[in-house]
Amino acid sequence: MDLTTIIGLVIGLGALLGGYMWDGGHIGALIVPSAMLIIFGGTAGAIAISFPMSRLKDIGKALSMAFKETKREPGTIIEELVDMATVARREGVLALEQRAVEHPNSFLRGGLMMVVDGTDPELTRQILELEMDALEHHHEGWAKIFETAGGYAPAMGIIGTVMGLIHVLGNLADPSSLGPAIAVAFTATLYGVASANVVYLPIATKIKIRSKEQISEMELMLEGILALQAGENPQLIQKKLKSFLHQNHKNTEGDISGEEK
Repeated sequence: MDLTTIIGLVIGLGALLGGYMWDGGHIGALIVPSAMLIIFGGTAGAIAISFPMSRLKDIGKALSMAFKETKREPGTIIEELVDMATVARREGVLALEQRAVEHPNSFLRGGLMMVVDGTDPELTRQILELEMDALEHHHEGWAKIFETAGGYAPAMGIIGTVMGLIHVLGNLADPSSLGPAIAVAFTATLYGVASANVVYLPIATKIKIRSKEQISEMELMLEGILALQAGENPQLIQKKLKSFLHQNHKNTEGDISGEEK
């Protein structure tokens, strides 16, 4: 599990509830089933209308990406590629066939198999880049679902509040009940705004960051595979990949900060 996602949710929700209770509020007053139905049901319905089933069926994978931390070791990948480049220069690329077949990373395994099979370097690049683009497109689609939910939820909150106020104004016979009824009505707005800014939008951002990390790792592998295929000096490959890794890290940070702006 990605502890930062879990801790962030706990801190965010805890701060909201703690601040509310600090001033004498009661948790029970925030539990309004009708408002929950309007906000969360309405948001779910809007999302179902907005996206095809082919996208929605991957929500579980998207949540897994946000809540499950994948251990990435680019340094280990560089060492592997340098070692394989050394073997290839000494014994030829066919000597890598067994290692390629048994490699646990499907992207690297596929790239190495193309090298072993003698695929044209430009075709190898094109195929691997298409695979990277397809994966990035999937990730963007997953993040878009939660971004859209973050846009709909506050609007649903306003709708729920307006509906509650309509109910209040239709029952003015008992003035003593107006205060509690209005408070219940505004709970809908709270649900909408809080769920958007503490849950939906942060999850979308986490998915984007995870995607950038994975694509950067794949770009590193791609450059290593092509360098190996070209028969470059293993030490030069190591130097290239390490500098490439640092540059990718800067680009990833810049892309994320640019999106947030």
